[in-house]
Amino acid sequence: MSQKDLSQYELQSYTSNNRSSASEMNKGSDAKEKVDVISSSGSLSKRKRINRSRANSNSDLEGSAADGTARARDIDNADVDDDDYYMDEGVVKEAEVKRQLKQRHIGMIALGGTIGTGLFIGIATPLGNAGPVGALIAYLFMATIVFSVTQSLGEMATFIPVTSSFTVFSSRFLSPAIGAANGYMYWFSWAVTFALELSVVGQIIQFWTHAVPLSAWIVIWWVILTIMNLFPVKFYGEFEFWVASIKVLAIIGFLIYCLCMVCGAGVTGPVGFRYWRNPGPWGPGIISKDVNEGRFLGWVSSLINAAFTYQGTELVGITAGEAANPRKTVPRAIKKVTFRILIFYILSLFFIGLLVPYDDEKLTSTDSYISASPFIIAIENSGTKILPHIFNAVILSTIISAGNSNVYVGSRILFGLAKTKLAPKWFGYTSRGGVPYYSVFFTSSFGALAFLEVSSGGAKAFNWLLNIISVAGFFAWLLISIAHVRFMQALKHRGISRDDLPFKARFMPHLAYYSIFFMTIIIIIQGFTAFAPTFNGSDFVAAYISIFLFFFLWLCFQLYFRSKLLWTVEEVDIDTDRRDVDAIIWEDSGPKTFWDKFWDVVA
Repeated sequence: MSQKDLSQYELQSYTSNNRSSASEMNKGSDAKEKVDVISSSGSLSKRKRINRSRANSNSDLEGSAADGTARARDIDNADVDDDDYYMDEGVVKEAEVKRQLKQRHIGMIALGGTIGTGLFIGIATPLGNAGPVGALIAYLFMATIVFSVTQSLGEMATFIPVTSSFTVFSSRFLSPAIGAANGYMYWFSWAVTFALELSVVGQIIQFWTHAVPLSAWIVIWWVILTIMNLFPVKFYGEFEFWVASIKVLAIIGFLIYCLCMVCGAGVTGPVGFRYWRNPGPWGPGIISKDVNEGRFLGWVSSLINAAFTYQGTELVGITAGEAANPRKTVPRAIKKVTFRILIFYILSLFFIGLLVPYDDEKLTSTDSYISASPFIIAIENSGTKILPHIFNAVILSTIISAGNSNVYVGSRILFGLAKTKLAPKWFGYTSRGGVPYYSVFFTSSFGALAFLEVSSGGAKAFNWLLNIISVAGFFAWLLISIAHVRFMQALKHRGISRDDLPFKARFMPHLAYYSIFFMTIIIIIQGFTAFAPTFNGSDFVAAYISIFLFFFLWLCFQLYFRSKLLWTVEEVDIDTDRRDVDAIIWEDSGPKTFWDKFWDVVA
């Protein structure tokens, strides 16, 4: 590694932690190190060598120098392919997961994580409870927390781009017990959500036909999605890229369509703000008979619903360990999260609030899974016949994409846990293509829970499981912010300026404390409906059992590891995995063709 290629903060850390090994290496005579220059696609076709001469030393160490030269020669003659390589004292090792996700892949995965069933279907409840204005304010407020969390994650994941980054950060910056509890809770949430997506695919298809039973659709897509995740990550990235592109085009088309309908192109004539006047901008509220109190509680429930809807924006942190040139691709994806939320969520909710009154009976329809989708209702109310079928196809592709991501994310979390010795080591085994196949199969096996949805009495148990895992994402957000505070404290302790980082989060540390405070409040109050109008024990257990489960896991792992409750600032590890990326000099030629430039802008 050439120290001239290190920035100031890297130089301080690298020098302080490698002083002893450097003193031994300097004893060799005229030994030359060879550092591979790797392009952003992971290819070694454009290899450069940076030679650095060592000072002469004792003659009895010539054998060591010769051995070092021989090792370099072995590297030079070795067969190389498109895999990733890391530097370890002059030796290039093959990485166990491959950095094959390009900028457009990372950008679209981050975008796809924010556009899902929560947007297409989930906003019906806040619209019905809080009304168009109340729901809009709730989603805007939660967007500020999402911005904070993604900024925190971006700064850490760019500095240490490791697979399953934020579960790893919890372990390194807080404690192994917290990291393990966070990792297993988050993994379980994605494994169970995979079963949910499998159970929903058939229900979406039933919009057109009931010829095939739901159980058959579960089996078909279970097999397909499992096989898809056994291919190298570049195929996952390509699939998500094109599905996310469909979602982006659909949302943009829908926004243009809504603008036309609001201005009078539909059968309803010019709508304008008609429904904001009658039935009104504020919904009926919930629970309380007092109008004002009921509306406030309706807004609070919308706030919690918005928090659930935004879950998935942190997925870019999972992909950091498989991103080519993560110091460039990850920050670009993080920076655009706010823009995407404003365009795709806030604008969609705004137009839906103009076209769908909060008292529309279709918002509570149970005819089919998508019958209560405000998007479909807005189209039907405007009198466009064919468009509901097109949008149903878009929602179907979204569900399939979500199921694919569930297995990918779950498997990478298990892989990250195994690499930090928080899970059995065989979860860290990978194929030649860099796929953690044991983790894929184990995560995919939870798809069997989807059959509970079609079994007699199983649907209630399945809904309980969904309630249990729903809060896991809140804990992930909370611990991302707490880990970031510890990360900033560790940097300050080492004398490293955040201005020198590859990506500097904005408004920190104040924004991190802001998200910590409100995420704590949301985790506590998210089950408030269990207490009113009368206490319901079943609803209370369903809403809060995940909190008890988290602390139970934390206590068990605390007893197992017998570690400190919290690492001291001196013990916080910000070096592991970072130096591997520091040793790579990325060549990025940038987009060249028209379509490369087009997708670079879009993604």
